[in-house]
Amino acid sequence: MRSYDAIVIGTGQAGPSLAAALAGAGMQVAVVERHRFGGTCVNVGCIPTKALVASARAAHVARRAGEFGVVIGGDVSVDMAQVKARKDAIVRRSREGVEKWLRTLANVTVHTGHARFEGPRTVRVGDRILEADRIFVNVGARAYVPPIPGLDGVAYRTNSRMMAVDFLPDHLVIVGGGYIGIEFAQMYRRFGSRVTLIHRGDRLLPRESADVSAAVREILEAEGVEIRVDAECMGVDTLGDRIVANVTCDDGPPDVTGSMLLLAVGRRPNTDDLGLDAAGVEVDDRGHIRVDDTLGTSVPGVWALGECNGRGAFTHTAYNDYEIVAANLLHGDRRRVSDRIDCYGLFIDPPLGRVGMTERQVRESGRPALVGKRPMTRVGRAVQRGETQGFMKVLVDAATHQILGAAILGVGGDEAVHAILDIMYAKAPYTVIQRAVHIHPTVAELVPTMLGDLKPLV
Repeated sequence: MRSYDAIVIGTGQAGPSLAAALAGAGMQVAVVERHRFGGTCVNVGCIPTKALVASARAAHVARRAGEFGVVIGGDVSVDMAQVKARKDAIVRRSREGVEKWLRTLANVTVHTGHARFEGPRTVRVGDRILEADRIFVNVGARAYVPPIPGLDGVAYRTNSRMMAVDFLPDHLVIVGGGYIGIEFAQMYRRFGSRVTLIHRGDRLLPRESADVSAAVREILEAEGVEIRVDAECMGVDTLGDRIVANVTCDDGPPDVTGSMLLLAVGRRPNTDDLGLDAAGVEVDDRGHIRVDDTLGTSVPGVWALGECNGRGAFTHTAYNDYEIVAANLLHGDRRRVSDRIDCYGLFIDPPLGRVGMTERQVRESGRPALVGKRPMTRVGRAVQRGETQGFMKVLVDAATHQILGAAILGVGGDEAVHAILDIMYAKAPYTVIQRAVHIHPTVAELVPTMLGDLKPLV
């Protein structure tokens, strides 16, 4: 039995920073990691995928060079082995940096192995029993593999296994029209693969407003991605060395035959082998650990942070989980998850930046609202860059004049949207940003212009 003041299980985005904060406050902290330091973001999520997106964009820009008066001799080709090597080097630096940091922190002891609760205050890691009055679970999530008929007999990949690909698939078939599937679809199309994206619903990105979904589909199809929606009778099989997806949509042929299958249909929390029942920690029907507004679980002294708690599926929400827990425990603050405003990005090209409520959510709330919208064809920066796809849209409460939500799908949208997000956190009326003077020529300079032309949402 080894006693500590705190145990942190998992080294994703929230875990290392929390361990450092607790150790800095004088606590003796045990950190447990079973596999790769840095969690999903560092190893198979944000960092590697955005490195791949950057390589795909370089190929895309090179192919369009003639539009800008730049002459490149010969065809543009992609060396996937070099693309992977670049990505791997970026990941390795990040992962090794996290591990080195934790192993050299004063008051921190790193244990490698799989952690399982044996009680509300005890955790087993191999042949070691760790004990603490405070335990923080930061175990993340993994790709969900749905019960598709025929899948047991077909080779497939998830987003994690795609990180090992060092060759160009002839025809990549992707099941799932969410953020992961869409990013991989554009990425591999730009690398040079034929890509077919299959989605069960009637439109991509079902969480988003219909106009956002439609615009994203247009962006993908303009680059040659084949999209099949309403795929309600999915099944997979093999035909020689090919993979056959039985789509059975209303339009198009019933089958799609490709060389590689990627499943991108959601995530599942890594909570099924933690011994949570031995500790009395409650989970919901999807396996997420139930937490309150301060991220405490059903067991006093046990907290859950990051994707495993179901309160946010992003790196930035996981880091904010750490900030909430550390502020409340160490500084007597009163920070809450409910203070957080939804925000996230879709990192296709051009990107989508989303904050707050969607148009559908505003309509369902029944509140009177105002809406402003501007196509990227009327944004100088987008015209200069030759990337005029998309639009920006903002929703405002007609009574309070506070901003309810916004979407910027276009050049720099993932950055420009923060100007709106900060006003929302300040609970200031939209007129504050409408009267601000922004730099020209930028995307953000048109946000005040858009806010000056609001109309009732009907």
